[in-house]
Amino acid sequence: MAKNLVIVESPAKGKTIEKFLGKDYRVEASFGHIRDLPKKNMGVDIAAGFLPEYEISPDKKKRVAELKKLAKAAEKVWIATDEDREGEAIGWHLCQALGLDDQAVDRIVFHEITKTAIEKAIEHPRKIFIDLVNAQQSRRILDRIVGYEVSPVLWKKVQPGLSAGRVQSVAVKLLVEREREIRAFVPEESWKISANLAHKIPFSIELTKIDGKKIAFKNFENIQNFCQKHGIFAEIATTKDKKGNLQFSLNHSENFQLQKTEKKSSKRLPGAPFTTSTLQQEASRKLGYGVKTTMDIAQRLYQNGYITYMRTDSVNLSDLAISTARTFIEKEFGAEYSMPNGRRFKTKQASAQEAHEAIRPTYIEKTPDSIGLDGMELRLYKLIWERTVASQMKEADIETTTYYFSPENFDENWIAKGEVIKFPGFMKLYIEATDDENEENETKKLPEIAEQSTLQSENFFGQQKFSLPPARYTEASLVKKLESEGIGRPSTYAPTIQTIQDRGYVVLESKKLVPLDIAFVVTDYLEKEFSQMMQYSFTAEVEGQFDEIAHGKLGWQKMLSDFYNPFHEAVNEAMGTEGKFSGERVLGTDPATGRTVLVRMSRFGPVIQIGTPSELSEGEKPRYANLLPGMSIDDISLEESLGLFSFPKNLGNYEEKEVVVSQGRFGPYIKFDEKYVSIPRGEDAHTIELDRAIELIQEKRRADAPVGEYNGEPYTKGKGRFGPYFKWKNLYISIPKNFDPETISSEDAEKLIAAKIEKEANRYIHQWEEQKISVENGRYGPFIKFGKKNFYLRRDGEKITDLEIIKKLTLDDVKSIILEQDKNAFGKPKKSSKK
Repeated sequence: MAKNLVIVESPAKGKTIEKFLGKDYRVEASFGHIRDLPKKNMGVDIAAGFLPEYEISPDKKKRVAELKKLAKAAEKVWIATDEDREGEAIGWHLCQALGLDDQAVDRIVFHEITKTAIEKAIEHPRKIFIDLVNAQQSRRILDRIVGYEVSPVLWKKVQPGLSAGRVQSVAVKLLVEREREIRAFVPEESWKISANLAHKIPFSIELTKIDGKKIAFKNFENIQNFCQKHGIFAEIATTKDKKGNLQFSLNHSENFQLQKTEKKSSKRLPGAPFTTSTLQQEASRKLGYGVKTTMDIAQRLYQNGYITYMRTDSVNLSDLAISTARTFIEKEFGAEYSMPNGRRFKTKQASAQEAHEAIRPTYIEKTPDSIGLDGMELRLYKLIWERTVASQMKEADIETTTYYFSPENFDENWIAKGEVIKFPGFMKLYIEATDDENEENETKKLPEIAEQSTLQSENFFGQQKFSLPPARYTEASLVKKLESEGIGRPSTYAPTIQTIQDRGYVVLESKKLVPLDIAFVVTDYLEKEFSQMMQYSFTAEVEGQFDEIAHGKLGWQKMLSDFYNPFHEAVNEAMGTEGKFSGERVLGTDPATGRTVLVRMSRFGPVIQIGTPSELSEGEKPRYANLLPGMSIDDISLEESLGLFSFPKNLGNYEEKEVVVSQGRFGPYIKFDEKYVSIPRGEDAHTIELDRAIELIQEKRRADAPVGEYNGEPYTKGKGRFGPYFKWKNLYISIPKNFDPETISSEDAEKLIAAKIEKEANRYIHQWEEQKISVENGRYGPFIKFGKKNFYLRRDGEKITDLEIIKKLTLDDVKSIILEQDKNAFGKPKKSSKK
């Protein structure tokens, strides 16, 4: 038996650490948190000073018993959980559950899993910092109180099944406010005029001023007047660009003289090494990863010793990391690319005191090409490696040239800007991405031209533009906003974004977070009843109080008491008000009946209602219509709402069968011959006519027509939400991006179908299609899928890994495993009626 027991959270981390310790050390994993507040009740004794009532998680009882036995047999126990508050709390809970004195046990921390770091940690152990534990504990208790007290208010006043949270509700508010800004935005038209100048290196100039004043072409009439002023009287023929904006090009020769040349030198600095939030943002922009995906991959890279700890606010690098980077840069790029004394960045976050370093590779000399990773892990490692090395490279030297031209006969300023990279510095390795989709990053190199030179224009080019509304948040830009507002901390960004999607407040469309109607209603209600809790400044203030607790400057029970008293009073007041809150908005009057038309949130979603109880005769019910996708309870008009009552509508006959246009849960559609044809987004279902409907029916037929056969069965080709695909029997086979869907060969198509069949054959261990239950092979082992939800393969808290046992599981066995994890998975049990 080993003399020393080292306890970590994850087996992967444990295996990596075990390689660095001798035979006297045994490393075991707790598999994350072992204790938490109970699921069945609040689990906080408020009257006793907010004391938490922790219980060992059912699926961890066996593990705790094993660890207790090992701890009893060991001469010494080491707690080696992560170095942040969450890790400190897990360590403290382990001590409590295993019967160990938390001030006697040795606590070791390290932000990278290397032999040097582990040995140094063993040589310099410390005790568990109870202030860090209290900071985590107070956050957990406060969030539990808010969830348990506000959610029932929402169930009673808005809609059953809703949830609220101290951070999640404020995050939803950010999205709702942005969506309202977008909807209220009125685009303004403008025009840009440029001219192409004849030269051996052609380039263009843009009009900026007329008579010393900045130009403001607001419409096409302004453009026509300008062109006539320059002697262009021909009719201007316009075309449309890919965004649908107007543009034109006119042959026109005119002399332009170069009046002035400005040359400016500037330096471009590299970005700081990654913090949690900047890694999430850059991985989203450059790799297209969601924040949860980024954190999951980063966790694996850390646990396997490839990168330093991935939850940090710090941009600091250790002296060793800086010197190693400098040596590598000098060897690979040359001394001129290296910073002689290194470069140090200053952390902006005042709270960044627990984690001592930014996210970086543990061994900078291990390049992405040599590390032995692949797929998504390699791409994220490469991003981290490049950012780290680039941060220690020389800045780029940029020279910007601006030419100021004027036409011979007019007081006008036309300019051309160009940029030359005199020395690339860090840009030789890494260029930071941007969130701004509309930013024009094109730079051009201008020819050398002497002042007072005259060049002739070849044509005038006009481009219509419209001012753009604020962009919807992506996961990355929301993380940036949460951080800037002080809402949450590195460990909470990814879970918060996941939670607001899981709870049905937000959907991800084209990588943008879009709030649903229920988000608007709930946000408005919470703003009305819990205004303080919904303030950004208040949420940030609470985060600051958690930091004070972590530093021993504030008592956790006092902090909770100060929050709870006014909060609980607001809960009681909200519960005591009459009626429900449905976000109801009166739109006007139905001209056909004279009755009120309103929009509101019902139990089944947003609806338009014609008629109120006071307007209806006895036994008469209001008329209802569901909103179409793209419509919102927040801004639907009377005209739009009345149009919803026109469905279903018979357009006429085609091939002696009715053609009916209607609307459904996923949008408007045409029903013909018992088949359904979607109406493309952007087309108005209210104005569609029979001829267009027939076109769509014929397009659908062509799309559904077989394009080939595989094993004697036809397959078709289509384009769906996630791109082009083949359909063979009931299988959908995505067409990879390296194939052109229009020209892909039958041989390649058959290979893709065969690969999909093989993958599907290996996917299912059990499948009960009628019950929508299956046992499937996953990336991390077998799991249960019921509908859209996944469940662990665990029985009585113990993971089932033996494939022979899994193969013998019956449907009833699998159902009982599901019920262990979700007692209401198959519906809430009916209460027996008392006679």
